Amino acid sequence: MDQRLFFVLGDLFANIGGGAVIGWLIAAMTPLGWNMWLVMVLTMLLGMVFATLLWLPLGRYFGAMEVMVPLMLTGMVAGMVVGMHAAMTPISGGLALVEGAVCGLICIVVVWVLNNQVRGPQSLAAVARSAEHD
Repeated sequence: MDQRLFFVLGDLFANIGGGAVIGWLIAAMTPLGWNMWLVMVLTMLLGMVFATLLWLPLGRYFGAMEVMVPLMLTGMVAGMVVGMHAAMTPISGGLALVEGAVCGLICIVVVWVLNNQVRGPQSLAAVARSAEHD
């Protein structure tokens, strides 16, 4: 993942905004009273489809893989969480936006933490050198 501020903020806002949009769309499409297991699977798949549609334009500006991986995770999680909530009780569009945005924030933080664990500790000088070569 790129460490430059433009890309970090782009990834952050892409996931928060994407999660909000996906949550709102899922809440609008989920009928009240459906089977929870069915809703969980269907809204996870729909969330991934919506994430793909959002990833295509955002990946051009913020990096294809850097946006795709966390946004797909956000689509799955936001789809499941908001879809299952909407199947149990009626929720407003605003609450669906907030739930989806929180799912997006959690997903991007998890991806950042896991990415840093995989890459291992790096000195600030090494990060600056790698940014100069990009």
